[in-house]
Amino acid sequence: MVLQKLEFRPGINTELPDYANENGWKDGDKIRFRVGYPEKIGGWAKKGNNQFIGAARAMKQWTTLDRDNLIGIGTSLKYFIEDGGVFYDITPIRETTGAGDVTFSASQGSSVITVSDTNHGAREGDFVTFSGAASLGGAMTAAVLNQEYQIQTAPTTGTYTINARAATTGVNQYYTGGAIDDSAALVTATSGDTNTGGSSTVGAYQVQTGIDVTLFGNGWGAGVWSRGAWNSRATIVVQSEILRLWQHDTFGEDLIFNIRNGPIFYWDASGGASQRGIFLKDLTNAQNSPIVAKQVMVSDVDRHVIAFGCNPLGSNVQDPLLIRFSAQENPADWTPLTTNTAGDLRIGSGTAIVQAVETRQEILVFTDQALHSMQFIGPPYTFGINRISENITIRSPNAAVAIGDAVYWMGKDQFYVYNGNVNQLQCTVREKILRDINDDQLEKIFVGVNSGYQEIWWFYPSLNSNDVDKYVVYNYDANIWYYGTLNRTAWIDRGVTDYPVAAGTDGILYNHEYEADDQSGTSPVAIESFIQSAPIDLGDGEVFSYVRKMIPDVTFRTSTNPAPQVDFTIDAFNYNGGLQVSSDTANIVKSSSVPVEQYTEKVDLRVRGRAISVKISSDQVGTTWRTGLNRLDIRPDGKR
Repeated sequence: MVLQKLEFRPGINTELPDYANENGWKDGDKIRFRVGYPEKIGGWAKKGNNQFIGAARAMKQWTTLDRDNLIGIGTSLKYFIEDGGVFYDITPIRETTGAGDVTFSASQGSSVITVSDTNHGAREGDFVTFSGAASLGGAMTAAVLNQEYQIQTAPTTGTYTINARAATTGVNQYYTGGAIDDSAALVTATSGDTNTGGSSTVGAYQVQTGIDVTLFGNGWGAGVWSRGAWNSRATIVVQSEILRLWQHDTFGEDLIFNIRNGPIFYWDASGGASQRGIFLKDLTNAQNSPIVAKQVMVSDVDRHVIAFGCNPLGSNVQDPLLIRFSAQENPADWTPLTTNTAGDLRIGSGTAIVQAVETRQEILVFTDQALHSMQFIGPPYTFGINRISENITIRSPNAAVAIGDAVYWMGKDQFYVYNGNVNQLQCTVREKILRDINDDQLEKIFVGVNSGYQEIWWFYPSLNSNDVDKYVVYNYDANIWYYGTLNRTAWIDRGVTDYPVAAGTDGILYNHEYEADDQSGTSPVAIESFIQSAPIDLGDGEVFSYVRKMIPDVTFRTSTNPAPQVDFTIDAFNYNGGLQVSSDTANIVKSSSVPVEQYTEKVDLRVRGRAISVKISSDQVGTTWRTGLNRLDIRPDGKR
């Protein structure tokens, strides 16, 4: 018996043709490499049973002075604080009406209520909470009216409609499939509902909601004004509205957060999780605070609040290249004086700031054309900025992440790292990944760190998807790449939490690297994982070889299944691209009868060819696996 070890290079390589990639892995899903060998990734389970509404696009975790572990979650519809498994809505109120400025009208047999409020400023999908309303006289009681509602239509600047809902039923109870469906709880008006709600009704309007998909349009009115002949049809498709993105950072135990290209808000932790955020400009003693920004950040070392891509002092117009910073230790004071450290800078390269990332030594600022370094230099200038590199691209406003003093990011056609210099990462899956991205939904690309395994995960929407459905991983310790499929919309590393936490499309937070299975439902579901090798020559491919046996090398260390198994599939090839014969699937089983690991001693095979490909897969509940140096019994078998 001649035994041949199946030794493969760690990581997946899709850049090389199959024969050039001999002794390498060419495909996989939901696997990682540890000490050079592939294993299945960990599972996930609900962090709690409560649900937030909207698609989460940003998360931030921190601990308050009272040792409350909090997670801030910005969604397409609202902003939430998660505390102890409960989601608190802290979405700021943009306007509160005077008593009696709001009136209602209802029609018998209908649940639709028309609300009148001069210049309400709301649009379809926004949220409003009523208080002080009186009964309309029938089924539309005060308790029905005095609730939070999502606006259904907004036909005029002075009116909009809501669907009356049973009393004391929160909108979050009816959020399914990405929308609020409260049809089962609707209240129908009776003949007595002829009043207007009284003279004390107050409407509190939350900041306008966003969308969860970037929209494109064409035709008259699309694109840049005066690009063609009068009344002509647009010949291009242009971006008309981007999805809602949030940015956030902590100032001590408090939270500063903003809508990208929108207002900046402040949340005071001392008021408790049930207190809403307020506009930064409404802070006590606020002076000249920015009213619009692309991103807000707190500089950790020198304690300045920094607004990127904001409006200049004395103007309400956003400058996409302007950086302003508050006085040190004072998020309310933005007036530059000789007695404080507030000020501003303007970047000269590019047309807009895309993302800023803080390291231990500096803040990297990406524009659409260049990369800059912003550093604290002290009075009188406070900050200085230098251009590091030109012709640098970044794929989305959440595509870069700092690990120590290094910053990694996804560009348009490369992956990059900055550690004092900008360098391209040698990516063995670059072409496969970067050509599989839906460019219409680039803003959904985001990056997360899984420090327990020295991994950086970029999540992205693939060509055939409008939402995130795939990921690519760079293991920065081993300098290798792998990828897979998973629908997540935001991610935070472990730290305050015991596990990495990710947001699902169902409004649920999930603990990752948790046991072996997908526990998002009522019972565990197996995570289907696999890895497949490129063809391996048998005897240099000059002659046919005959594979008779395989001696497996697999461990099921943390499996909870009493009889865990993986499947080995051996495919044989005559020439590259031509499948000759496939073996039967062979089950590699651990015995449950003894407390130590005991594997199948051998597997009998009948495979003949010039080369073989090995696939290892698992679709069993409660099973974790790692493979090592498997061996094949190979014998020469002639030249044809």
